[in-house]
Amino acid sequence: MQHIDQNELEDENKPLDPAVERVRRKLVRFMAINLGLLFVALMAVVLAIVYRWTRDPEPAQDAVALGSAEIPGEAVRRQVPLEPGTRVHSQALSGDRVSLHVETAGGARQLVIYDFAQGRIIAQLDLPNF
Repeated sequence: MQHIDQNELEDENKPLDPAVERVRRKLVRFMAINLGLLFVALMAVVLAIVYRWTRDPEPAQDAVALGSAEIPGEAVRRQVPLEPGTRVHSQALSGDRVSLHVETAGGARQLVIYDFAQGRIIAQLDLPNF
């Protein structure tokens, strides 16, 4: 067992230097403010989770719109005017527009955006070859 010297006990019980005491008070205040902010942020996350969990799920708008949509008359039939020898690598459809990632017969890569309603190519973007 260690022997604690009387001088060491007196050093521990001595009041701190005023400058050190001011720094200690600032640190305690800083810690209290940060803990309060952390608590508020944690409560906001918990409330958001509870809100999402208890909320009634709404049906997806897109699924309802697509399921109830009727196509009037005949289906639209169009041919995208691409150069002969052009290969389509991928496509994406959005509303009346289709985006085609193509490679021309010459090896150039392009992004072609075609509008079904207008029946024409509205954008043709050259892509860099890697």
